[in-house]
Amino acid sequence: MLSKKLMASFILASSMAAGIVPGMSAVANAVEVTEENLPKLLEKLFRERPELVMDVLRRQSESVLDIAQQGSNLRRQHSLEAQWAQDMKVTKTVKTEGRPVMGSPKAKVRIVAFSDFTCHFCQQASKTVDVILQEYGKDVSLVFKNMPLDDKGPANIASAYFVAISQQSEEKAWQFYKALFADRDKLIAEGETFLKKTAEGLGVDMKRLAKDVHSKKVTDIIAEDQMDAQKLGIEGTPYFLVNNLVVRGALPLDLFKSAIDMALKNSK
Repeated sequence: MLSKKLMASFILASSMAAGIVPGMSAVANAVEVTEENLPKLLEKLFRERPELVMDVLRRQSESVLDIAQQGSNLRRQHSLEAQWAQDMKVTKTVKTEGRPVMGSPKAKVRIVAFSDFTCHFCQQASKTVDVILQEYGKDVSLVFKNMPLDDKGPANIASAYFVAISQQSEEKAWQFYKALFADRDKLIAEGETFLKKTAEGLGVDMKRLAKDVHSKKVTDIIAEDQMDAQKLGIEGTPYFLVNNLVVRGALPLDLFKSAIDMALKNSK
């Protein structure tokens, strides 16, 4: 719910500005409106003109929605900050050996993403993470952990290709990662055909890729990622560890940055 004080102030100001309540401006000029007397003034006003509230809300519907969204975001941020304060008390370890790292290996904050290349929300979150990596520079890095939700679909094959390509070149693996999220619809529609075309376009050694994609090393890495996901109790994607802070879903940029800032503040 909106703050009663905030909504009351908004309705009063809107009413006066729109001239909905004749003489209200004169009253406001004659009596200084303070935090203490505002409730009484509004109570009297709404008792005498109950239709006023709905009239103001109809006239200012977009502004009301903006206020509601701001209030919702603020409550959500406070809730997340409380959760993250608890998260910091519990060390979370996952396997990252053999995975490519985007950004500085010595970054103060490491984002570990459990993600699915065919997931719409993962695609959204990848854009947010890209912005964060650009804004925070050397202070933040990214590791991608494979959590394909469809064992027999294109997501599983895409994970194997990503890991196999990373064995050849971390740079090409991240280019492949960006290409898959950029053309998620093609990946879903074309499957392995799209994966091969994309890898070839990046100059990947296709003969080696054909061997590596089914190798024990690649399957072991994907299995480790999924075991880590089970250990953390992950039920859906995307899921992020920001050092020890847990970020679930495709959070808006400002909320995700709040996690980064808290992790930076508490990094040693």
